[in-house]
Amino acid sequence: MPNTEPAPAPAPAAVERLLSELTPREKAGQLNQRLYGWQAVERAPRGGFRLTHRARAEVDRWGGLGALYGLFRADAWSGRSWHDGIRPEERAEAAALVQDEVTRASRHRIGVLLSEEAPHGHQALGGTLLPTNLAVAAGWDTALLTEAAAAVGAELAASGVHLALVSALDLLRDPRWGRAEECFGEDPLLAAELTRAVVTGMQDGHGGGGAGAPGTGGVAVVLKHLAAQGEAVGGRNGQSAVIGPRDLRELHLPSARAAVEAGALGFMAAYNDIDGVPCCAHRELLTGFLREECGFGGIVMADGRAVDRLATMTGSPEAAAVAALEAGVDLSLWDESFALLESAADRDPRVAELVDAACRRVLTLKHRLGLLPETGPARPAPAHPVPARERLTLAARTTDRLSRRLARQSLVLLHNADHLLPLAPQSLTKVVLAGPNAHDVTAMLGDYVPPLPAASALSLEHALRRALPHTEIVRPPGLPSRADLCGADVVILALGGTSHRAYDDAFADNGAVAGPAAVATAGEGVDVADVSLPGGQDDLVTAVRARTGCPVVAVVIAGRPHVLTTVTDHTDAVLWAGYPGPHGAEAITAALLGGHEPVGLLPFTAPRHPGAVPVRYNDRHPAADVYRDAPDPVLFPFGFGLRYGTVAFDHLTAHVAGRSVHIEVGLTNPDPAEAEVIVPLFGHRTGGAVLPRRRELLAFRRVTAPPRGRVTVAWDLPAAHCFAEGAPARARTDLYVSDLSATIRPHQ
Repeated sequence: MPNTEPAPAPAPAAVERLLSELTPREKAGQLNQRLYGWQAVERAPRGGFRLTHRARAEVDRWGGLGALYGLFRADAWSGRSWHDGIRPEERAEAAALVQDEVTRASRHRIGVLLSEEAPHGHQALGGTLLPTNLAVAAGWDTALLTEAAAAVGAELAASGVHLALVSALDLLRDPRWGRAEECFGEDPLLAAELTRAVVTGMQDGHGGGGAGAPGTGGVAVVLKHLAAQGEAVGGRNGQSAVIGPRDLRELHLPSARAAVEAGALGFMAAYNDIDGVPCCAHRELLTGFLREECGFGGIVMADGRAVDRLATMTGSPEAAAVAALEAGVDLSLWDESFALLESAADRDPRVAELVDAACRRVLTLKHRLGLLPETGPARPAPAHPVPARERLTLAARTTDRLSRRLARQSLVLLHNADHLLPLAPQSLTKVVLAGPNAHDVTAMLGDYVPPLPAASALSLEHALRRALPHTEIVRPPGLPSRADLCGADVVILALGGTSHRAYDDAFADNGAVAGPAAVATAGEGVDVADVSLPGGQDDLVTAVRARTGCPVVAVVIAGRPHVLTTVTDHTDAVLWAGYPGPHGAEAITAALLGGHEPVGLLPFTAPRHPGAVPVRYNDRHPAADVYRDAPDPVLFPFGFGLRYGTVAFDHLTAHVAGRSVHIEVGLTNPDPAEAEVIVPLFGHRTGGAVLPRRRELLAFRRVTAPPRGRVTVAWDLPAAHCFAEGAPARARTDLYVSDLSATIRPHQ
């Protein structure tokens, strides 16, 4: 449980003393994280757990262990399930066993960092899941995400976990990339603020119902992936990011900088290269930018087996390890190369100094987490300590409650002809539900998830049946027949994709899907050349439209932007849901039936044609009227979203005063109920030294407008944020909120 305040004064002396006493082998051991954690423990014949022979050999080899990845991981790749995995009530016991065994094997009683995947909840049996990042981004709610991340952090801390590996740094620059769902959208400001929320929440960890003071109830965050992995050419996972230094800084590094400002304790170096330099060997990125420019003092972990991949560049595994170490990598993940650092340091004093520097950072982090002998940060003991199992239960309940709220916020209304939605439940006598995601619970969840307990989440069909007990619900297995459609009041098509990993899928050694996936149409290792809806879903839509005259509603459950042109043209309403998590079906059903209003805004640009991608709202040149066969390649722009009610903006004003800009806009809600409203402020900055982007998000605010009331939304922004870099006096910035605009100049 990390203390995110500056490390106490004794830490450097304690760490330096340990460093002077460790052997080269012990130092190298502190930099290694070679084991798959689910292979480190097994059930003992007389109950409880014991170390496996493989784990025992690794611990004995190094005289301890730097970190252990995925002790609790359960999914298709690990092969762990409710049949043989570590259950929630067993986590504390398993973690204590590992910690005890590693500490006893260490001459200096140094503990081991336990790291776990937590991209949107803990990937462990019983781990409470949130909607995926792309869905969360549609809600534009940093405060709620901070709360949810704190609850997840509290769950992890109660389980004995120290490091949470969290996706946050990737931008959705190409929808062909299978990991689009892990991104907070395509805008750097939105992504940076949501990343800041994740770090703040998860490292504070208040989600356990008041389990301790700030910083004592959470875990250290290792943010992935640094950097520009979403820029990979062709949307091909882990491949080259063809990008210049300006776009790298403007687009992909703001989230990393925001994370450092929020106190992040770890980063993960990505697989991809940037202009030919792999991120794991990119000294300018990991040391120059991250440590020297941003002042980051935590650890850098390599992505899984990424250091071993450097051997194709360096010529040998040992040279690969040295290259990563020189660049600024402190901790490997499953790599064999870092195990060679002991011999490399023996031969080269320069490498020995690099090993010392990396080991110092790892030990400093362990000090902060209380894993060094009698040197952990002093914390006041709670008057009435809460047992770990009870803290886990309390945190999980909080996470679950917040996951429901995030699911509701993730919904974006894209199309609503003649105000069809919301449907009136009392008027529905027959509903036809069709489409590949009509009865699929796992399609709601996304990638990096554990198997859920039986009956712990609803499918859309089950949610509709529960909400409409007196309505006939017809769910044909494929295309509804004319008999199915006869007398229907509405047809609901559950479309989209899934990132569900099947237990009989083949996997690469880093856990990505290898070869054809049995079920998944998205997720890690599932990049696609065509972002049309998979499996002939456009044909399903047109066939249903041709067979019935009743209204047709499409619900799109997906982890990437798909081409929805045919869907929009042949339905009466379209609701985008992303991967809304275990409470997604209930959230969707409530939105369709008027239980709550979908007010989310798209965090990406929705393409009109599959051949037009990538297309982003903040590109420097317009995409319109370029392709002769797709003159209007954007179907829905970034920030688009309809609502059931009506709100109106008025009087956008801006005033430059020295180094700040004050901006106001009025918001009126004529409806008799409160209205949740997301207010993005866009700008077009001209007059600088480089070609401007067509439009940029300068700020945003989520506000509550009172019934039949008016509020003023205001921002005070640094002038440097509002004008182009190096802008002369003649420069100008055009501001936009909804259909309103205003203009500011540096010295007006």
